Amino acid sequence: MNIVHVVENLAIGGLERLVVSLAAWQRQRGHMVHIICLFDAGGLAEQAREAGIAVTAINKQLGWDLPALRVLRATLRKYAFEVLHTHNALAHYYAAAGALGLGIGRILNTRHGMGAAPGGRRERLYRLTVRVADAVVFVSRAGHAHFVHTTYAVPKSKAHVIPNGVEVAAIAERRDEVKQNLLAELGRPPETLLIGSVGRLSPVKDHATLLLALQRLRQTGITADLVLVGDGIARTSLEAQARELGIADNVHFLGMRNDVHSLLPAFDVFAQTSITEGYSLALVEAATAALPIVATCVGGNADIVISGVNGLLVDPKNYGALSHALIHLLGDRSLRLRMGQAGRKWALTFGSLEAMGVAYESLYQRDPVGSGGGP
Repeated sequence: MNIVHVVENLAIGGLERLVVSLAAWQRQRGHMVHIICLFDAGGLAEQAREAGIAVTAINKQLGWDLPALRVLRATLRKYAFEVLHTHNALAHYYAAAGALGLGIGRILNTRHGMGAAPGGRRERLYRLTVRVADAVVFVSRAGHAHFVHTTYAVPKSKAHVIPNGVEVAAIAERRDEVKQNLLAELGRPPETLLIGSVGRLSPVKDHATLLLALQRLRQTGITADLVLVGDGIARTSLEAQARELGIADNVHFLGMRNDVHSLLPAFDVFAQTSITEGYSLALVEAATAALPIVATCVGGNADIVISGVNGLLVDPKNYGALSHALIHLLGDRSLRLRMGQAGRKWALTFGSLEAMGVAYESLYQRDPVGSGGGP
């Protein structure tokens, strides 16, 4: 098949990593694959190109940009794509408009999160153009319920759920020797327990609550440190907060790292404190690494973390509940190991890139008449 993915850009983030991974998998399956970025190409474009995937940046300006739409349409016409796969709202309504009359055989859209306010311009345009999509994919049951049964933006007949997947073979299980190597690198005592968190440092990820929970942990006498992998606009304020709470020596800001898969096996517990979330690749990767997880009960997190089985779910912005859950896990090594193994078993079965890719491939090939479904 000749497949094109349309995204806003390939900046370093979960959605963008997912698209590059899916495109690379499809390329390995023998498909021709192209990625069109509405804005600039972004930091992951080179990785995509190294995998043999063509990347075209439209360089759209803010607001409605008719010249960019003409460039997009010309690109779609030039390569005669058989499958148009758009990601999120903006990419979909631009690509849907650009594809009108071009005879593209199959048009799909994936919503990776919960969207903006239903009455906003972006969601109105999305609702209008979703009618040209043969299928709409949600990455979580929560997303499906929101767009199908709450906002009614997507007809149930077009709706599907395909969870995000990761390259499970590339992620090793947690190992004490890996942890000791990281502790030595950080200059911390060998008995220190490590809480890991991976993701951009932005207010929506609410690392501020995680710092408050860490302070409470330290006050109870638990020798635990927090390792934050990622960067973003909230870093300066988080560093200041850590100093104010008196835990600056126990919080390690590693910034953007290309070796996340080698860091995961060093953690004792993985924590995510997002206020809102779609379907988190970071949580799937943590489960693959056999890490017990503490996460907020938002978005698709409950699809990944089965509370009491492979981790614990807490309400967002509740540092008391978060610290209690962390204390529970950090104080019981056998529980951590059992939950970690349960998470890895789940990830190997349901969280693989291959499982996701095969599901999308099936939708690409399906006759649009009578397609649809979902839970």
